[in-house]
Amino acid sequence: MQRLIRRVRGERGAAAVVLSLLMVPMLGFAAVAVDVGALYAERARLQVAADAAALAVAQDCARGACGDMVATASAMVAANAGDASAAPPVLQTGPLRVTVDGSTPVQHFFAPVLGYDSTAVSASATVAWGAPGAGTAVLPLTFSYCSFSQQVGGLSGTTPSTVLFTKTDGTGCTGPSGNAVPGGFAYLDTDPGRCQATSARNQRSPSSTGNSVPSPCSGADFSAWLGKVVLLPLYDDAGQTGNNAWYHVYGYAAFKLTGYYLGSSQYRTSPQPCTGNARCVAGHFVRYVDLSDRFTYTSDGPDTGASILRLIR
Repeated sequence: MQRLIRRVRGERGAAAVVLSLLMVPMLGFAAVAVDVGALYAERARLQVAADAAALAVAQDCARGACGDMVATASAMVAANAGDASAAPPVLQTGPLRVTVDGSTPVQHFFAPVLGYDSTAVSASATVAWGAPGAGTAVLPLTFSYCSFSQQVGGLSGTTPSTVLFTKTDGTGCTGPSGNAVPGGFAYLDTDPGRCQATSARNQRSPSSTGNSVPSPCSGADFSAWLGKVVLLPLYDDAGQTGNNAWYHVYGYAAFKLTGYYLGSSQYRTSPQPCTGNARCVAGHFVRYVDLSDRFTYTSDGPDTGASILRLIR
């Protein structure tokens, strides 16, 4: 018994020695679990801030005035990531794009035991933009580029315009029959079962002639877009008749729809922008930046006021 007591007394303090030896690796594991996790969380927050900054700068540039890019980027990064800072945005051409880099130091809780007080976290975002190249228009209509240029003078700010789809437009933009396609009223063939039309620049979009709105559409499809901006194709050539008719897509324009008169009573707004045998829409062409996935962008499209933005990182 006395021998056992002497052995226990001799081992006093051994646990403390072992614990002290294990403290450093334990703190190392804590650093991995806590500090590295904090780094990933901060980087994710900084990435969101860089994305927002690049999108904000790109939207300004796409509208024709980049403004103070440094101020815009810095404000967006600070608003989304606290003490983070933004480097001066880098603007490139061909295709148009802007890159924003953000950075912030992250203080560690446990890693200082291992000699690491802080780590610099960085994130980068690149946004490209250009004219619409291909996509799906929410309404199966197409405008004459000639009328876009002459009838309403292209981009007209907030000045209301009435765009006529018939021979009564008075611009001299159509052929001898009055309509670009004999019997055609600028309706495009719709996607199967949908009141929309997918097309691409420099390609022909099929059309079936006639003055009736395509069958998949209802009055609700048109009224849902009143007061909103729609991207619609502009054509610069047309041909054939009947079910073989086509319109050649030159580009796309952004049109704020305020009214329409397309024949039957469900396709009319009050006041009516036109009457009788005419078919028309009312509104105005605007400069517009689209961030949706409905359209792709191209670097060689015409400047018709519409731009597509894409976050490409």
